Amino acid sequence: MTGSLNDQFLHETVLLHETVEALLPYSGIYIDGTFGRGGHSRLLLSKLSPESTLIVFDKDPLAIAEAKRLAAEDGRVVVIQAGFAQMQQEMEARGLLGKVNGILLDLGVSSPQLDDASRGFSFKADGPLDMRMNPEAGVSAADWIASVREEELADVLFKYGDERFSRRIAKGIVLARERQPITTTLQLAEIIKESHPKWDHKKHPATKSFQAIRIFINGELDELDAVLEGSLKVLKQGGRLAVISFHSLEDRAVKQFIRLQAQGPELPPGLPVMESSIDRKMRAVGKAIKATAQEVKVNVRSRSATLRVAERL
Repeated sequence: MTGSLNDQFLHETVLLHETVEALLPYSGIYIDGTFGRGGHSRLLLSKLSPESTLIVFDKDPLAIAEAKRLAAEDGRVVVIQAGFAQMQQEMEARGLLGKVNGILLDLGVSSPQLDDASRGFSFKADGPLDMRMNPEAGVSAADWIASVREEELADVLFKYGDERFSRRIAKGIVLARERQPITTTLQLAEIIKESHPKWDHKKHPATKSFQAIRIFINGELDELDAVLEGSLKVLKQGGRLAVISFHSLEDRAVKQFIRLQAQGPELPPGLPVMESSIDRKMRAVGKAIKATAQEVKVNVRSRSATLRVAERL
């Protein structure tokens, strides 16, 4: 493969300016926990002071290749091939706990991952049923579906996809795999479609099921919980956390985390406590931010995006 990966699959960075603007003051150590194709990182670098450092994380080998190209152009960039759940561990190893000015997380899959049929994320184009953020590690969706119990599959579809017909779809998948192995995305999408009794014809019937399987295969919600908790130790006082989420499960986790840290620990009712003695670890910065109508018109994938920002106290 020659040239930039951006030449192969274009990526429209969601809430680009809103997210970078939330990470003031643009001096010190910053982390992009989801480098992707570097849209947020490049804009952030254009604003960071010359002595600043930008540490970028990603599991995806293609994203890491792009990040290394950027690092070759800009000495302020440090590249780590790991999921953002490893952020606290990596910062501790570098002696940077409590020294980071800003953390940026753009959750979910990137446009290039969705558009590249060989990655197995899309139900719109045929490709191997993989769905791993890092194809070199873990269990593929095809291997998992080949052996998962029907009850567990139904639970995953319901829990991570909010799929009302999870049990019917799980039964359909199990019956289909008895006839032949399920190895491609369109094969699975068609099975789900045939098993789905009712769907919104504006949305593909496999949408929720593919989301659920992807989240489960990659342990996305567990990783999100880990990085949110880790941010408390990674960020310095006044440092900011900016998180873009794309579905209600992610956004709910981020919202509840910020609210809990802003409220402080739960205390027994009636216990006399001075406001100044409550251990509040974060404060919410403004309200949740959604993509503008203009951005949604240009990039339809931004319509479900929500940005939340918090500051370490």
